[in-house]
Amino acid sequence: MSYTSEMSIQYFNSEYKNLTDKQYSDEKFRLQVELLKLQEWVVENNKRIAIVFEGRDAAGKGSTIKRFIEHLMPKYFRVYELGPPTNKENRSWLKTHENALPENGEIVFFDRSWYSRAMIQPTMGYCSKSQYKYFIKHVNKWEETLIKKGLILIKFYLSVNKPTQKMRFHLREKSKLKYWKLSENDLKTLKKWEEYSFYKNQMFEKTSTKLSPWVIINSNNKMVARLNAMRFVLSKIDYKNKSELKNACWVMDENNRDIKLFGVNFKNLDNGQYALLSKLKQLETTKEIKI
Repeated sequence: MSYTSEMSIQYFNSEYKNLTDKQYSDEKFRLQVELLKLQEWVVENNKRIAIVFEGRDAAGKGSTIKRFIEHLMPKYFRVYELGPPTNKENRSWLKTHENALPENGEIVFFDRSWYSRAMIQPTMGYCSKSQYKYFIKHVNKWEETLIKKGLILIKFYLSVNKPTQKMRFHLREKSKLKYWKLSENDLKTLKKWEEYSFYKNQMFEKTSTKLSPWVIINSNNKMVARLNAMRFVLSKIDYKNKSELKNACWVMDENNRDIKLFGVNFKNLDNGQYALLSKLKQLETTKEIKI
């Protein structure tokens, strides 16, 4: 199976526009009832579901997971967060995460995942070039093997723009209850926005497959992102006593690709334009081209 040219990234065009607080609460309740039905089906049928949440700092990964699990049975789910990896974990990156995958009858939510090796680690210099290349080369086959063994894998990327991230950082800094969420490392990643974007887009291009696509959800509005993520999961799995959900429209957003090359911002690129400039960006990033 060929992966590198298979673009199966999915973007959600939200129907949740101009929600009032009550409408949000009502819809969240409706979806959480369905999530509990899904969990009961998982337990009764020994199914295994892994739901990955990736995205920049302050994109809303943790708060989205919180709404997923709010009314689930604690015995049958886990939230997995890998702290600073040990040398052993770094050397056996995929094996480390394979050990965290769900057992029969369990759902595991990954607040960041093995894909740290594809984005934040190379951006910040936390892994070597050879480790990064090895991961990109092998992760698709690894996921394919797991899926063929029965794992249900859903990969979310919560997409937040730069002004929104800055605003959330500021609110964290000023909050008496959330200041601890803002770290010095968060501020460093903000300064590396373009480099992170490059690795993010490389990840989409090389690791989004028909069997295991990336589902990109705009999270500038956290409430809408939470509902979209829950609804996507429910729409993709046939579980017992499933209530009918409204049809959701999932389309490729052809004009959602920006890149900065040699100090020039290129915006609203189509796939062909982005692919060409991305090759040059890779050379610029690895300092093989200098101007």
